[in-house]
Amino acid sequence: MKPVKVGLLGLGTVGGGTATVLKRNAEEIARRAGRGIVVDYVAALELDRVAELGLDSVRTTQDAFEVVRDPEIDIVVELIGGYSPARELVLEAIAHGKHVVTANKALIAVHGNELFAAAQEKGVIVAFEAAVAGGIPIIKAIREGLAGNTIQWVAGIINGTGNFILTEMRDKGRAFDDVLKEAQALGYAEADPTFDVEGIDAAHKLAITASIAFGIPLQFDRVYTEGITGVTAEDVANAANLGYTIKHLGIARRTDAGIELRVHPTLIPARRLIANVDGVMNAVLVWGDAVGPTLYYGAGAGDLPTASAVVADIVDVTRSLTTDPENRVPHLAFQPDAMSDLPILPMEAVQTAFYLRLRVKDRPGVLSDVTRILGERNISIDAFSQRQPQAGSDEAEMILLTHEVREGDMNQAIEAIEGLDSTVGQVIRIRKESLG
Repeated sequence: MKPVKVGLLGLGTVGGGTATVLKRNAEEIARRAGRGIVVDYVAALELDRVAELGLDSVRTTQDAFEVVRDPEIDIVVELIGGYSPARELVLEAIAHGKHVVTANKALIAVHGNELFAAAQEKGVIVAFEAAVAGGIPIIKAIREGLAGNTIQWVAGIINGTGNFILTEMRDKGRAFDDVLKEAQALGYAEADPTFDVEGIDAAHKLAITASIAFGIPLQFDRVYTEGITGVTAEDVANAANLGYTIKHLGIARRTDAGIELRVHPTLIPARRLIANVDGVMNAVLVWGDAVGPTLYYGAGAGDLPTASAVVADIVDVTRSLTTDPENRVPHLAFQPDAMSDLPILPMEAVQTAFYLRLRVKDRPGVLSDVTRILGERNISIDAFSQRQPQAGSDEAEMILLTHEVREGDMNQAIEAIEGLDSTVGQVIRIRKESLG
């Protein structure tokens, strides 16, 4: 049978890894797909990479639009990244009747609704397994493996850079800025690490995961996003002393009132498996009503792990080339005309527990003032500790863990506590989840 011809856009880390896997495992891939798959056309700014990857017989160009318009190409693999020109290239490929595979989480999270509608109209596939959690097949697991479940919630460590930083802070007591510099030196973090440490990368991935889990449109702009730049070595140590680990989680939860979509630092019990996912590794915990909890663990980035997911999508598309478009697996797991209009909850309406750290003047009545403010808002305390002032200081530190409370009520309580003349500086808060 005639081999499937792939047009590869980008020969960076993932593009190079994809070319390597397709060439190295060509025989095994053909056995799985039912026909050969070959890279036929490559668009890259640095064409020297073509020879380095052993792609000498492949057609090359620096104009990616030449690839997406070429009539010989069956599948376009977009590995350029970012919003533009990736969006324009994918739309052009779809317009020319080509299937698309991408690892671009930003593109899917922000423009996915538009891309999938265009693909549906043209009867082609846009596959994006590699857009979430690198080599972990989490999209396929939720979309197909758990298709018989009503998904209740998803919680994931879906950014390796942030997980590396928090792991080093916990294990070695290091400061955030110190570990970030090392992460940049090791290539885990970009020169501008904003997307990673401020949670934007994780929010892209959470928006995609939630859409597939709950059958809702992609809504990246509704994801509450909080980074890890405010987490201190002191908070990490306090959490450990209390039996918790701080992880930067993406959480999507179905409630009676709507869907929670949030990314933020989170205390989770140290005994949970996901609490022990360290370094640059990723993990996603999915709770379905029939199956219960399921955990998916693996490399969330890197050339070959991400290429593993890209090539898996290429194989899936190849298998589907002769399938009636109406009988293919839907892009977002649910049939396009059956998507839900469940509302996304504002963060103020989310219910969660909290870790609070505050510095106060060491004098009588301070604790009663704090507990009074919490009590007035029906916030109950789960655990409490106080550190006595150091020599020569009249300030003490309080650590509180609360039971679940509405975020809006906690916001009011923190504002009132910070307004006390006995409170020094801001109240530090980190949300707490049992994931039970």
